[in-house]
Amino acid sequence: MRKYEVMYIIRPEAEQEAVQAIVDKFQGIISNGGEVTKSDIIGKRRLAYEINKIRDGIYVLVHFNATPEVIVELDRVMKITDEIIRYMIVKDVA
Repeated sequence: MRKYEVMYIIRPEAEQEAVQAIVDKFQGIISNGGEVTKSDIIGKRRLAYEINKIRDGIYVLVHFNATPEVIVELDRVMKITDEIIRYMIVKDVA
């Protein structure tokens, strides 16, 4: 298994329960063939630039170990989740 990290931005109008449900959903996907080492809900921050007329977002950062199959599934689910504004999955080199 390789080390990865994913940062994603959730729409700012999401309720706290909805944010936690989204985080749990993605951690469940990662747990199917991987393990979450660190998860941090950073909170609501101002975006560097507007995305579809949205100025703020709720940032979440997750460090995890996983197989390439988990990354493919995580990418697929993040693309079709409406609450996600942007996301990026990268290999953790440190």
